[in-house]
Amino acid sequence: MEQRSLLQRAIARPEFGPFVLLVVELAIFGGINPDFLSADNLSNILAFTVELGLIALAMTLLMTSGEFDLSVGSLFGFSPVLMWTLFNSGATPLWTAFLIALVVAALIGWVNGLFVTRLKIPSFLVTLGMLLVVRGTALFVTNGFPQRTWNAGDQPLAEILVGTFYVGSFRVYMSLLWFAIAAIVLGYVLTKTKAGNWIQAAGGNPNAARARGVNVDATKVWLFILCSVLSTLAGIISSIRTSSANPNSGTGYELEVIAMVVIGGTALTGGRGTIIGTVLGIFILRVMRNGIVLIGVPGLAYNIFIGAIILGMMALHSWLDRRHQEGR
Repeated sequence: MEQRSLLQRAIARPEFGPFVLLVVELAIFGGINPDFLSADNLSNILAFTVELGLIALAMTLLMTSGEFDLSVGSLFGFSPVLMWTLFNSGATPLWTAFLIALVVAALIGWVNGLFVTRLKIPSFLVTLGMLLVVRGTALFVTNGFPQRTWNAGDQPLAEILVGTFYVGSFRVYMSLLWFAIAAIVLGYVLTKTKAGNWIQAAGGNPNAARARGVNVDATKVWLFILCSVLSTLAGIISSIRTSSANPNSGTGYELEVIAMVVIGGTALTGGRGTIIGTVLGIFILRVMRNGIVLIGVPGLAYNIFIGAIILGMMALHSWLDRRHQEGR
């Protein structure tokens, strides 16, 4: 009876559905094409996963608070352009350019937060406007051309962010370690700290949270800043790894990131979030993107699969919520 109760509790968790889906994906793609589970392919999946994953982790906390940010994709493209323009022009050393990019990103997140909390404008409209401003700035500054990044050479920053080492035959990027650290820290913050309680309260019932002394506005502003900073870090990592800072990079990423978070079990309306579920959602979409190509499905069909996954997971989460409310 106790074992059955444990199983029922496991099934009721929002992470259960994404976990099963990920296992099914790995089994199907590995069964059709054995190369899918090779060390080289898994290493490549992890390398690409980190960049969107960092943004998704921050987006999880922001969506738990009842908001979301559409400007993260444009920051992913703009911030590397800013950093490499400063460095390639000789205006600043690379470390200084890196810090300037992070500070500018934090200011953009702060502006987003102020517009949402002080002016009471929906985050959809605020961050959509910021998306256009930031993307337009990147395109205007560069005339639409990528900035070279190969001058990084053996710069310590490049090694720290995207350096590689091997565990046996498995290549690991340093960026994967940064992603793991961010997931652990943010997961702890969301589930074990007062700040995490504030985030969930801000998204669940902001009026009641304010009545209990929660600084809802400040909480949301800091989460917008976190989203912008991690989007910048992800974009810079990508620019170093690909040796290109393209002002068009990150186009459409904001929607894919939100999909990762929602698939993982975070409520789109706020009040409930899970970092573990988001990590599973990240891997679900990245494994899907890689796997359908390896088994011969045209890459242009990717969105069909992602749309089907989103609809299926939303139906599952809705069914589990109803069962939980009915006490079953």
